[in-house]
This record gives sequence, structure tokens and C-alpha cells, in this order.
Amino acid sequence: MSKTILVPTDFSEVCRNAAEQAAEAARLFNHRLVLLHVINQDTKAFLKRESADLALIDHMLEEHATELRSRYGIDVEIRTAEGSIFTTIGEFARDLDASMVFMGTHGKIGMQHLTGSFALKVVTSSPVPVIVVQKRKVYRYQNIVLPITSEAGPWEKTKWAVFISRTFLATIHLFMTDTDREEIKDTVNTIGQYFEKNNVPFSLKIAEKSSGFAAQVIDYATSLNADMIMIMTNPDKSFTNFLLGTYDEEIILNSSQIPVMCINPRRFNYEILGL
Repeated sequence: MSKTILVPTDFSEVCRNAAEQAAEAARLFNHRLVLLHVINQDTKAFLKRESADLALIDHMLEEHATELRSRYGIDVEIRTAEGSIFTTIGEFARDLDASMVFMGTHGKIGMQHLTGSFALKVVTSSPVPVIVVQKRKVYRYQNIVLPITSEAGPWEKTKWAVFISRTFLATIHLFMTDTDREEIKDTVNTIGQYFEKNNVPFSLKIAEKSSGFAAQVIDYATSLNADMIMIMTNPDKSFTNFLLGTYDEEIILNSSQIPVMCINPRRFNYEILGL
């Protein structure tokens, strides 16, 4: 894994929150952090209102970077790129060979409208995991909920769960859909064995059939005071486009404001299990 965390920002409170969480992760991972502002029409409108040029954006980025360097003792770099917030972040993550993206999402406030629909588009276009952050402040990931709904492709998020757990000393809480399918039960058993092998503390809870799965995931995570939910997108046959189901969107934009790590699977980790 490369050693760069990318944080797009429009300088709003929620983006600062995302940067704080990213900085703590960068400190523990021994990664550098890159603050990125995508210059678009919203940026230009802001600069016009302020009677300023792009030097103001660089100044704002550097001011935030200096604060993060001082507080967390990490390497922080700043970047700007002109383009669309829907595509430029994923492209920049690929060019940087970033290991993950921390992204704040909010309503139509701030310099740019980093709404939920924006977050979903960034998630599905990103070559690396995206941690979607809302206003709720989280300082350490200690309880992580890992929903399991299918036997297809869980290996990617399982390995990420082990990595996050080892770094933050977190407990993984498996939340399995209520099913009679032996394939899913076998998958959960395999994941549990992998956690045991890697000394990762975990628990298992089975969902009820009576209500929606996404709502149950959110309610369970809320009851645990969970710090993160991990989900995986669904790839198309070419593994170049990724899709989010309805329940994924509900989880990402959950009202409890729990950060959600969204992982786009790689072909190798799908096929190595013969899935």
C-alpha cells in the first residue's frame, strides 16, 4: 500500500473534520497527507465575492496544513487542481497513488456543495477506499461494523478491516444478513477464522428478517456507538465501474453521522476466492 492519504476540502467545518480524522490516521499509519482543493465555478464565484485571486486558496490550504503539521506531527502537502469535484478527486487519487481518501460531505453550504450525491459519485469513481465523514467528530476507530450480505467479494474489506483493527486496536463487529444460504454462512466462518489468525477481536450478530437491512446496520452501529461502518461497492464485469445499492446509499448518508469506509474491490481479490 502506498503511503499517501488524500483529503479534498472546501474549507468547511465538515471538511476540517475529515482532515482531522485523516491526520490521526496518517500519524498512526506513518503516511503523508495531501490537502486538495478542486478549483471549479464555485471557487471562482467565491474569489470574485472576496475580490481575491487563487493565491487566497493557496494561503487557506497552507494555513490548514500548518495547523495539522503542528498538531499531529505529520507531513502535509497542499495541491490545487482545476476541474470537476465529481471526477477530479478520483483522478488525483490515482495520480498520487493514494492509499485512501477522506472526504467530508454536507448540505448546500460552504464554498462548494459537497452534498450526499457528490459523495456517492466520488465513491464510485475512486480507485481507492473512500471514508465518507459527516459533522460528527471521531478521534479513534475503536468499534467497526462490517455488514455481510453476500459471499461475493468480501476479501477486500476483510483485509482492510484487519489493517484498521491492528492500527487502531479496534473490534470488528460482523453483521450478517439473516439467510439460509450456506455460502454466506461459510463466508462469515472464513472471515472469522481469518480474524482469529490475525488476532483481531470480533463479534457476530445476525440481522432480523422483519425489517430493512440498512436500517438494522445503522441501528446496530448506533447502539454500539460505532466509529466506522465498512461497505463494499459492486463492480461491473470489467471492474472499471462500481455501483452502489440502495442500502449502501442509506448507510453512507446515515443520520447517526457514523463515518463509512467504502471500498471498490479489485479483480484479483474477487477472483482469488473463485467468486
